[in-house]
Amino acid sequence: MAAYLELLAESAKERQSIVCFGLDPDLQQMPHSALPREERIAQFFSEIIDASVQQSPSISALKPNYAYFAQYGFDGLRALKSLIDKYKGKLPIILDAKRGDIGKSSEAYAVEAFSFWNADALTVAPYMGYDSLLPFLERCKSGKGVYVLVRTSNAGAADFQSLVTESGKQVFMEVAAKLLKWHTPGMGMVLGATALEELESAMWGFYDAGKKVPLLVPGVGAQGASAAETAKTLKTIWPETLPLHRINSSSAIAYAHKKNGTEDFVGAALSEIKRMNEEIGKI
Repeated sequence: MAAYLELLAESAKERQSIVCFGLDPDLQQMPHSALPREERIAQFFSEIIDASVQQSPSISALKPNYAYFAQYGFDGLRALKSLIDKYKGKLPIILDAKRGDIGKSSEAYAVEAFSFWNADALTVAPYMGYDSLLPFLERCKSGKGVYVLVRTSNAGAADFQSLVTESGKQVFMEVAAKLLKWHTPGMGMVLGATALEELESAMWGFYDAGKKVPLLVPGVGAQGASAAETAKTLKTIWPETLPLHRINSSSAIAYAHKKNGTEDFVGAALSEIKRMNEEIGKI
């Protein structure tokens, strides 16, 4: 098994979970604090993560969204770096930056993600083709992970991803099929929980090809998808690969205190993590 897949499997076993905690800093949603922005962001997420890993089941990956940190300039980026440095080696770090450009630019992005930020994995966009993905996929050989956007969870995903090609397949299935041809152990795909039929179709393709493709599944929580139904789909098609997948929730965990009307943001987040793990069931 590839090094990144081993990291995912070991973390799922240790934490008894496939919940990925998405880090989307929003100062307006966070409790008021006199701390500088950098410290405020880092401390907020650290308190939730540190409390969560004391529990079992817990969370088994972190997915910081680059744009959410970058909106706060160097304060946000320094907070991102400090969080990655703190939890690297403790939880898989998936940098959600959705990179992808011409070959040389993608090479620069790969260096940034894996050498500067020191992430374990990166999300990338496939639209520009194989040469734009190659610099990222090459990093899989040295133990990194790469998640390629296939069928995303946003409302506008169907505008292009669900279009039917001349072959009779939807665009996202054409992308998934092409990625299977380019498959490198450590390469994963992003398939949204808001489109379970599409997720199921893609998974049957992986199963038929005998390729263990780790999935990053966003859309649970604020976007309305069900962790229980998502986990049921993952377990039904290829249960052996369940520890390789991660079901992500971001603001529904981080800002659960807003929904619950409490100042105890850590307790509210832990309750949401517990609820998700109960819905997902045994790993």
